[in-house]
Amino acid sequence: METDFSPTNYYRAANLTATRVGPLPQEQTEGVDSANKIDLEKVARGVRMILEGLGEDVDREGIAETPARVARMYQELTYGIGVDAASEITCTFNEPGENLVLVKDIPFASMCEHHLIPFVGCAHVAYVPARGKITGLSKLARVVELTARRLQVQERMTAQIADALVAGLTPHGVLVLLEAEHYCMTLRGIKKQGSKTITTAARGILKDSDAQRAEVLMLLSK
Repeated sequence: METDFSPTNYYRAANLTATRVGPLPQEQTEGVDSANKIDLEKVARGVRMILEGLGEDVDREGIAETPARVARMYQELTYGIGVDAASEITCTFNEPGENLVLVKDIPFASMCEHHLIPFVGCAHVAYVPARGKITGLSKLARVVELTARRLQVQERMTAQIADALVAGLTPHGVLVLLEAEHYCMTLRGIKKQGSKTITTAARGILKDSDAQRAEVLMLLSK
């Protein structure tokens, strides 16, 4: 389950453009919930103060627009604040059978709330439908994306994905596994580049049944 955590792939996964100055394109603002009442001017003032604190000339050409750019970036990266991730499961279908559904390698990029530095990785999401109730596979990816777009810790994000699937689908069981590289660990402090953190959250029969859980973990290992 190797994932490329390079800066290029981080920007691709987060759908960011580092040099953007103008308003967010329409396709990147779709789905942004009004629950996130970000104050762009306040964020920009804070960034300006940080730059001043670093001893920078905040009026020089290269960074004069940086506060506004950073404010818009945070609006994009945190649009999931205050939004129920289960709301992404907007459609369900009924199919006979209650066989395992597993989606592997869903990329995500989130922001560590401790240092405001990204952590980037992939999610693996599995559930066992109850009474044939399933959802579109893209909805699982949307749940991952929404939980990532807020200030996070990986442990909480893993649990939030699992709980959203329980709330939206009432399945027999859910298992979520996240693996990520935390830039607060690779770029600063201990500086152990390439280290990855793995977290899991299980609900229902995928928590209570060792055999069922082992089946999912075996599939993930392939």
